Amino acid sequence: MEVKPIFSLLYLFSLLFPTLSLRFLTSNSNPCDPKTLANLQSLRHDQLTVLINGYSELRIPHLRAIAGAYAASPFVADVAVLWGNPSTPAETLAALSRNLSLLYSAGAPVTVVAQGSNSLNSRFLPRRWIRTRGVVICDDDVEVDPKSVDFAFRIWQQNQDRLIGLFARSHDLDLIRKEWIYTVHPDRYSIVLTKFMILDVKYLHFYSCGVKGLEAKFGNLRDVVDNMHNCEDILMNFVVADISGWGPLLVGAERVRDRGDPRNEAVEGEGGEVVDPGLSGVKRSGGNHRKRRGQCIREFHKILERMSLRYSYGKDFQQEGRKKQGHARYKVISRDLHCLTFDH
Repeated sequence: MEVKPIFSLLYLFSLLFPTLSLRFLTSNSNPCDPKTLANLQSLRHDQLTVLINGYSELRIPHLRAIAGAYAASPFVADVAVLWGNPSTPAETLAALSRNLSLLYSAGAPVTVVAQGSNSLNSRFLPRRWIRTRGVVICDDDVEVDPKSVDFAFRIWQQNQDRLIGLFARSHDLDLIRKEWIYTVHPDRYSIVLTKFMILDVKYLHFYSCGVKGLEAKFGNLRDVVDNMHNCEDILMNFVVADISGWGPLLVGAERVRDRGDPRNEAVEGEGGEVVDPGLSGVKRSGGNHRKRRGQCIREFHKILERMSLRYSYGKDFQQEGRKKQGHARYKVISRDLHCLTFDH
């Protein structure tokens, strides 16, 4: 199979500059080959691998800062920038890789991975070079303070079957139209966004390769993501909830800055802490965006023939060095509730 010109150029750069952390994937790679899958028991539990989604060259200055912040954390083993824009010149990616390698040589290694397509499903490909059980999936324009990353990691270590996130959304049932919709609730959630998400590496395999007996259906689910060019985060929430039976967990952050979406500007408390970074956009959500994501939820439900998403009602946050659970507006329960189902 012929390799695209961009990958030939990337290969040339890797030969000319062997010290650069630049990887490239060819279109004939098989991420689901059992021979290439890591032994889960051999992976580290005390550190994280960070996968940052990159696409726009305009965001590279922010991306460099965000990658450096993660690389400086003692809880991070590797940082990889998953570049999903095939039209980006090879010289630009080589320069980015060189800058990251030079700037952050003292911390965790930072790698640029040039992907063969712009499919959002590529964010969740299993990668044999991942050495940790926990994986951070995040965007290139969301800055999270180190203490909050550490705290979210510790929450995940206690809840490894669940998704951990900072930005929450929800599905709901429109009783008039009798259809599932995408929305935001002040007191419950069933979806955490890929702006910042921690998950078990095993879910990358389940998302990309399917569950035994359901491989075809999972392929159809991923097709929805490609057709909509949206909703990969919603699908991952479906996958995890369907397999584990648990909904996600929302974690509070001391400081989080979302440069890419003003709807998620942090809401600060009296002491300056971020009270609710994930639910602050209730009144400012875009209608068309919400409708498209509602369509995804309906398609996923139709393909799976069940509603897999689970509601969660609790929130973990840290204050004055102590872990606290819940929020004045939240009710903490011991088990997530299964959603209603109806004929479609």
